[in-house]
Amino acid sequence: MRIAVTLSALLVFISEISFAQEAKFNGLDVNLGNLARISGAQTRSISPENLTGEKGKGGMAKKGSASNAARDLGQGWKVNPFVVIKSGETFTMGEIDGAGAIQHIWMTPTGNWRLSIFRMYWDGEKESSVECPVGDFFCMGWGKYAQISSLPVCVNPGSAFNCYWQMPFRKKAKITMTNTDTKEMRLYYQIDYTMTDVPEDMAYFHAQFRRVNPLPYKDVYTIVDGISGRGQYVGTYMAWGVHNNGWWGEGEIKFYMDGDKEFPTICGTGTEDYFCGSYNFDNGGKYQEFSTPYAGLAQVLRPDGLYQSQQRFGLYRWHITDPVRFEKELKVTIQALGWHSGGRYLPLQDDIASVAFWYQAEPHNSFPKLPERDFIEVN
Repeated sequence: MRIAVTLSALLVFISEISFAQEAKFNGLDVNLGNLARISGAQTRSISPENLTGEKGKGGMAKKGSASNAARDLGQGWKVNPFVVIKSGETFTMGEIDGAGAIQHIWMTPTGNWRLSIFRMYWDGEKESSVECPVGDFFCMGWGKYAQISSLPVCVNPGSAFNCYWQMPFRKKAKITMTNTDTKEMRLYYQIDYTMTDVPEDMAYFHAQFRRVNPLPYKDVYTIVDGISGRGQYVGTYMAWGVHNNGWWGEGEIKFYMDGDKEFPTICGTGTEDYFCGSYNFDNGGKYQEFSTPYAGLAQVLRPDGLYQSQQRFGLYRWHITDPVRFEKELKVTIQALGWHSGGRYLPLQDDIASVAFWYQAEPHNSFPKLPERDFIEVN
């Protein structure tokens, strides 16, 4: 009875909050508490069957990528469900004019996921706010499928990438895919968005990729640096390949913010602790994969006794209920530590790639130049 009363009181409290924010509701901050409320926002969607997202313009193609399959049926019968992006080509997946927010992106890219570069531009900026290999953006940095069941990113069979990060814009949004592979790729995708007013206090979505292979001895891996402005850090994905035997996750993550120099404001206690696990992710002498709304060890690639010789891991941690807020600047690092003989820490020289996710007020600082294709490719 006491539990039931507590839950009832909590639901009443959430409802009161939703009604108290009535003046601010514009169709962007949608959750179970206000899902039933009417809004003036307009829903639109871009796909190869409606490349502009215009109202009443879907499924109009007479010729397209599936013309042969639809030859007996004609217009309106799945004539252009995908696009082909040639080697070296940049394809504009979507370009939206006006104010609103992207709410969901679904895609299933073929080809090498590390060699397909995903970018997003807000309000006409020349340098993208998102620049990342598409696999790493969707927590698939090793180019192999693993199921992910988290709140902002879901990866479903057979290779369905889904993103639910809210991405507001005030004047314009542009999304592109660059195929840096030597082969053409096929891309099925859909971008679901809303056209509506954007409150002044809503920041812009950012994501930045980095990779070091190998990490120099006694160097600390930098997840992101040079963030300048006001905002909040909301997530980390890491593709971690080990080059030593034994446990690899003793290193601490550190958040340097707003004037921190030698020592950070936030210092974790270990790699698996930051990703919301414990004791080496060990369950009965084996790494235990898991995927939860906020954190996961979603992928463990084990040696096969032949060409797949190294252990590789895919981990994510979303700061959704606990965003790391900064006023002026932010830098995030993580140590790579294993064990020496005699119970001593061993600085590791691993293959580490990462994606940092954050929101901030524009303008943002320039990103480091993306490494050349041969360096970022997974071997």
